[in-house]
Amino acid sequence: MKKVCLAAVFVLSAALFSSAAFAAPAKNKVVNVFTWEGSFEQEVLDAFEKKTGVKINYVNFDLDETMLAKLQAAKGGEYDVIIADDYILETAIAEGLVKKLDKSKLKNYKNVNPFYQKQYFDKNDEYTVPYCAGILSIIYDPALTKVDIKSYGDLWNKSLKNKVGIIASFRDIDGAALKILGYGINDGDIGHIKAAGKKLKELAPNIRLIKNDNMHEDLIAGEIAAGIMYTSQVTSAKLAKPSLKLVFPSEGTGFNVISAFIPVNAPNPEAAYAFIDFLLDAENAKKNYEFIGFYSTNSAADKLIQPPYKEFLTLPESLDKSKMEILENISPEAEAAHEVIWTEFKKATGVSVSE
Repeated sequence: MKKVCLAAVFVLSAALFSSAAFAAPAKNKVVNVFTWEGSFEQEVLDAFEKKTGVKINYVNFDLDETMLAKLQAAKGGEYDVIIADDYILETAIAEGLVKKLDKSKLKNYKNVNPFYQKQYFDKNDEYTVPYCAGILSIIYDPALTKVDIKSYGDLWNKSLKNKVGIIASFRDIDGAALKILGYGINDGDIGHIKAAGKKLKELAPNIRLIKNDNMHEDLIAGEIAAGIMYTSQVTSAKLAKPSLKLVFPSEGTGFNVISAFIPVNAPNPEAAYAFIDFLLDAENAKKNYEFIGFYSTNSAADKLIQPPYKEFLTLPESLDKSKMEILENISPEAEAAHEVIWTEFKKATGVSVSE
């Protein structure tokens, strides 16, 4: 999944920061933070510097692969806190570039939602702390559809001809077809993947757009009636047009976890613990989630998120989480099979693709 942290347009209320204890500030008064641009509410960063006396050196990367290359070149040094996608964390941990956590230095670690823990890239929660999550979902305009959409399968309805937009992420979209067929999104069976490709071709007449950037604008403008979008796009669409409907597909859906970690040779590890612990504070986490528009991985923050955001930043209690699957790395053979069916599907749609 492609992650782009996107600021929401609401103005947040004045800060009411908790007096709870955070990890002790480091003697070296700087923390080098490496992640995407726009990953934090500035108010939270300012409050951290004021409270701890530790200055934040905020450095950005564009892609996870760029981050990994720089971390490898630095031999696990130079940076104190890195926040990145789950799939790249698996590689960083395997290469010994990530420090094992001393959770006694994270007083707010208890706030982490257990649903997002013990994932394939860190099965014992030894190295990473969930920061936020992306949940693949459907969003649609009921004024432009004749279908009460409840599932991925509903997007195949013939009444939606030339009305559907999808992100240009083949694992996500192929995964939707796999879910319809009763398979998992990480299914490596080549026959199952080919069957998903056949199912996808049946969707081709309904596709109007295949693009990664700003598809929420097309939904708001009425260029499409329904779409499978990234979390930040859903957030922007709902804030701009609350009448849109958000759907967690009945077949189940994929998700990803964006996590923080401390590089193995971080120059200022104590500052790193202080920063991560500050992010885990419920009030600070709430502010960041409302700003970046990604799902909360902090149970304590869930209770604080404001009503305009709650629908699309927290999982509903009624949701069957057993049907949700984190998108994992798969075999080269399975990856190649996905690329084949994706290429065939794009050709069948006849639309221009923006990846």
